[in-house]
Amino acid sequence: MKKYIFILLSLTSFLVKAQSPARDYTNAVLWQQTSGEYRALCFQAYNFARLSLKEALWADTSKKLNCVIVDIDETVLDNSAFQGHEIKKDLSYNPADWTEWTNLSQADTVPGALAFLKFAASKNIETFYVSNRDEKDYAATLKNLQKFGFPYADDAHLVVSKGTSNKEPRRQKIAETHHILLLCGDNLSDFSNIFYRDEKNTFEQVNGNQALFGTKFIVLPNPMYGDWEKPLYKGEKLSEKDKAKQRLERLKSY
Repeated sequence: MKKYIFILLSLTSFLVKAQSPARDYTNAVLWQQTSGEYRALCFQAYNFARLSLKEALWADTSKKLNCVIVDIDETVLDNSAFQGHEIKKDLSYNPADWTEWTNLSQADTVPGALAFLKFAASKNIETFYVSNRDEKDYAATLKNLQKFGFPYADDAHLVVSKGTSNKEPRRQKIAETHHILLLCGDNLSDFSNIFYRDEKNTFEQVNGNQALFGTKFIVLPNPMYGDWEKPLYKGEKLSEKDKAKQRLERLKSY
């Protein structure tokens, strides 16, 4: 009898684990880590960035110093190993784990990012790294960027969050002294506050600004997380199971 009870408990434990809400993200992380399509999209994005930068330089009449602004996570550094770590712990995100991960300075480069920014540097174009990583992540982030030789990876060009995820004031501060030729990011909020702010319809905002994508705004693929997920959820203090249920309910079907 004890043997059967043990088997039943083991099976129950396996099923609970297999149905963990964190497992919803497995395919997204695996796609980023293993698919050729992910690499191809990254190269495509940075190839467009290079072409757009050349055109922007040709048309440039500004007296300011030229620059590009890039996000860090899933734009120049790949954190899919962290996401995989969380899934194996049956978590979607744990702040303590994130701090542990960033302190390792082991994030790999996003395909095409380093070559593009070195190209920009060869044209005397500065890079500003505008990230929503916290100040406590600053030193380790700088170390991670410098390890790969990212240009302008220094105190003057790394701009992290200081209590707000709103990047607009940081972009405006840079614009006081520099002409921003283009912006690269994996999240629409990396480009402008017209997206995901003030209950605006993001589809309509994207449609209205379609000419900027691939020219002024360079979007990197990130299926793992982002502001796009927030509007899916209704209610406060939702558990992971609550969120998983709402994700399922939001799926289109026939």
